[in-house]
Amino acid sequence: MGIHAYFQSLTDLERIIRCPGKFKFQEHSVAEHSWKVIQYAKTLADIEESHGVTVDWKKLYEITSSHDYGEIFIGDIKTPVKHYSMELRSMLQQVEEGMVAHFIDEHIPEEFKSIFRRQLREGKDDSVEGRILEVADKMDQIYEAFAELQKGNSEQEFIVMYRHALIKIKGMRLHCVDYFLQHILPDLVSEGARSPIDIEQITKEALAS
Repeated sequence: MGIHAYFQSLTDLERIIRCPGKFKFQEHSVAEHSWKVIQYAKTLADIEESHGVTVDWKKLYEITSSHDYGEIFIGDIKTPVKHYSMELRSMLQQVEEGMVAHFIDEHIPEEFKSIFRRQLREGKDDSVEGRILEVADKMDQIYEAFAELQKGNSEQEFIVMYRHALIKIKGMRLHCVDYFLQHILPDLVSEGARSPIDIEQITKEALAS
């Protein structure tokens, strides 16, 4: 079917709902998540560049726009589950990467195979772009969880998601992380002050851990 199969498959990302099986005031698809990650990453990269860091923008756009493509094949695995152990996380990643590789072998024309293998690979690595992707991905978890907590959703999974993402971001050494913690997060917490759930306390505990 050629590249048409790839273009057609993108619609599936609109149908895969994140954090399945839990009550949510607002559902988010994987496609929506990917779009927001790109937006976060653009600003995070601008912050890095303002501190003299060189950013490979082509690589950044490739890995942020395609970082969850593999979920077409395995769906969205809940964060607490996928991070239950390094062994489980590694196994899920192997399955996802294997199915993406099979899709490319089956459908993508030979002259484009290497391009698709590069674009659809796991983009989170030790490069500046890979770390920005990691931060942007976790930021969207924070915002998704925050939106539910702000509305009074007491599902424990959203507290876990918020805490886990914030702890992960806090541990990353990037200028954009410092900016997020010093200038963006306080505004977020302030906005959630009227929530029936104590977002400020959850935030303090996560930052202190």
